[in-house]
Amino acid sequence: MPGQDVDLNTGIGPAVLRDYALLADGYRGALVGPAGDVAWLCAPGWSDAAVFSALLGGAGRFLVTPAAGRFVWGGHYEPGSLIWHSRWVTGDGIIESREALVFPGEADRLVLLRQIRALDRPARVRVVLDPRADFGREPVRDVSRDGDRWLARTGGLHLRFHGGTRLRRDRRGFLAGELTVPAGGRHDLVLELAGAPLVQPCEQAGELWRTTQHHWASVVPSLAGPARRDAVLAYAVLRGMTRPGGGMVAAATTALPERAMAGRNYDYRYAWIRDQSFAGQASALVGRYDLLDDAVAFLSERVLADGDRLAPAYTVDGRPVPHEQRLEELPGYPGAHARTGNWVRAQLQLDAFGEVLMLLSAAQRHDRLDSDGYHAMEVAAAAIGDRWSQPDSGIWELPPRRWTHSRLTCVAGLRAAARVAAPRLAARWSALADRILADAAAHGLAADGHWGRAYDDDRVDAALLLPGIRGALPPDDPRTDRTRRAVLADLAEDGYLYRFRPDRRPLGDAEGAFLLCGFAAALAAWHAGDTVGANRWFERNRAACGPPGLYTEEYDVRQRQLRGNLPQGFVHALMLETAVTLGQVDPCH
Repeated sequence: MPGQDVDLNTGIGPAVLRDYALLADGYRGALVGPAGDVAWLCAPGWSDAAVFSALLGGAGRFLVTPAAGRFVWGGHYEPGSLIWHSRWVTGDGIIESREALVFPGEADRLVLLRQIRALDRPARVRVVLDPRADFGREPVRDVSRDGDRWLARTGGLHLRFHGGTRLRRDRRGFLAGELTVPAGGRHDLVLELAGAPLVQPCEQAGELWRTTQHHWASVVPSLAGPARRDAVLAYAVLRGMTRPGGGMVAAATTALPERAMAGRNYDYRYAWIRDQSFAGQASALVGRYDLLDDAVAFLSERVLADGDRLAPAYTVDGRPVPHEQRLEELPGYPGAHARTGNWVRAQLQLDAFGEVLMLLSAAQRHDRLDSDGYHAMEVAAAAIGDRWSQPDSGIWELPPRRWTHSRLTCVAGLRAAARVAAPRLAARWSALADRILADAAAHGLAADGHWGRAYDDDRVDAALLLPGIRGALPPDDPRTDRTRRAVLADLAEDGYLYRFRPDRRPLGDAEGAFLLCGFAAALAAWHAGDTVGANRWFERNRAACGPPGLYTEEYDVRQRQLRGNLPQGFVHALMLETAVTLGQVDPCH
């Protein structure tokens, strides 16, 4: 990032997405920008209203930035964690700010840590703390000071702030001022936000840092291999985005545009069935089972509760996704309107049942499936039997059609379940898989022998790589190879892969490349015996990130920019799976 001037009262405007780092504790996530601004944080939970919403043009923010007007930025994560170091080189020296949400988190209370470090010379930093609940609508009120602590409220949240004794009330916000840290010194800022009064004393900053470091070390595996750094970070991202015992959000943000001014910006702060299946299967492949166990628990509960009416997504605690609505008061991230909620709640996505079966089968293979999980497997298989012939919205959430990928994913799930089931169920599920496959072959094959997108559409779709990877057909089935070749011939550009051609425009004009599809291409090449091609696809797509190493859903190939919500969980899951499959990292033993 080039040097730039900073508005010392409010910080800079939104940065490009590649420059944001994620802090997460399982219950919520924050984005930290290159100028040291916490530009996004929902509280108390993932899908609640934001208390820091500058990313979408809201008023609330928490800024720690060099007091000097010119600097260049960098940063890094501590290995195996979501503890981030913002690093600024100024004309006067080098300053770092160590950032984390205390981990493990609590459902109703968050603790945000920021530690200012003066590396070689005294450091002067500007601090602005101005939390505003409900996407900036609620200013701070009921302010008081108790020794070295500031106390206040914003909306329904109670606030306690430590380390700001040298800050003063600011007429444009809550607290602001400059801090000077001596050379080699450190200064801790601790922000607590909770839905109830903060009665218990807060632990000392040093103890909170030690707890956070220790817990990250205990839950993130140490991997080996050429891609170990990226793979370990991917695992940490998935762990940080998963509520313990509950759902994994698809992304930490809402309404970040996939394409400027195109109206395609959605709220992804919810748990998608498919995404969590990807994460659980990747965790099993790594050899660590906490994410697998959480995915099994969440998906089993939802299947048992809703049966063949399983929704594609839920809140992380299993409630229905709220209806979509526009946030009229916010200008939004440049290129899109701000909105919350998601209309996906009303869709049928048939492939979700197949994904459930593949996840539960992976758990059974590792002897981690309880009686509820096994019963959920039976319910999911029965749902496929009842609904597989119906039109659905598919993996890309499009208008209902008979999407070929959905049916082949159900075939893959049924075959996986049959391999771990009792003989009576195995025979029934194998027969159902054969029946669905025969129907797909009769209606979903193009004239040249590749799978078509839908029963009424012979064009290719990158999602059709996934059933071959997942075992819907034998590895040497010619339809799998023909489909892979057709997809690459029509949808690849510069080492990246697009979902499909939505219209007559050239690739890249309608939307960005999908990183999920790029990693699927790597896996498909691997299964086809093309190890060189597999590694080329993998390396190209794993480089499609910014300095923090986070992935969004889409990648603008021409502008080399991230598009959509950040970070996108299923991309990190498939990147991790690909790294292990290709031998780029060694799984745990």
